[in-house]
Amino acid sequence: MDNGTEFVSKKFDAWAYYNKVKLDYIRPGKPVDNAFIESFNGKFRDECLNTNIFNSLGEARSKCESWMLDYNTLRTHSSLNDLSPTEFAKRQNNQDQEMKKLTYELVQ
Repeated sequence: MDNGTEFVSKKFDAWAYYNKVKLDYIRPGKPVDNAFIESFNGKFRDECLNTNIFNSLGEARSKCESWMLDYNTLRTHSSLNDLSPTEFAKRQNNQDQEMKKLTYELVQ
């Protein structure tokens, strides 16, 4: 977990303790310890939080959920060979099915 100001709240710490959540902080000044989440947080902040004005908690939830739906299903990701997560999952499933078929044919 990042040591940023959003994560030093006494209320958050109390919530974690009450819910038996172990907080595991990264080393101060070492965001590369958690590069994937740092990258995601930057994209989320730049593309969603900084580009919208939220007039209510419900509106914030709705806009954030729309952004996450796009990010998690439609948007291409370089880590997935520039495929969307949906397309990557489809291809992976097709490869898995093909592998099962080949394995079945080999044992026959």
